[in-house]
Amino acid sequence: MADIDKIEKAGKKRGPVAGTEEARRGGEAVRKKYGREFYSRIGKKGGDTVRREHGSEFYAEIGRKGGEQTKNRQGSEFYARIGRIGGQRNRTRVQPDTDKK
Repeated sequence: MADIDKIEKAGKKRGPVAGTEEARRGGEAVRKKYGREFYSRIGKKGGDTVRREHGSEFYAEIGRKGGEQTKNRQGSEFYARIGRIGGQRNRTRVQPDTDKK
């Protein structure tokens, strides 16, 4: 138990560094032991905790910040371009049936 206290005091997380081969093998072992649904359950649990602690405004704020960063990186024309692409795909997917009278 004393070792865990030392780790927590140092501010480091236990386990392998994310993105390493050791972390990948650990994730595979967890998936094999608990199944894929395990990740959905813990993700939902984490999301529920964040929503409870920070409120729904938190998600609006991070969405706004992300949109600003995207606009700074890509330019405002980026949104116009992807909007046109989405509109074109919507028109081809939902064609009104003009043969019916």
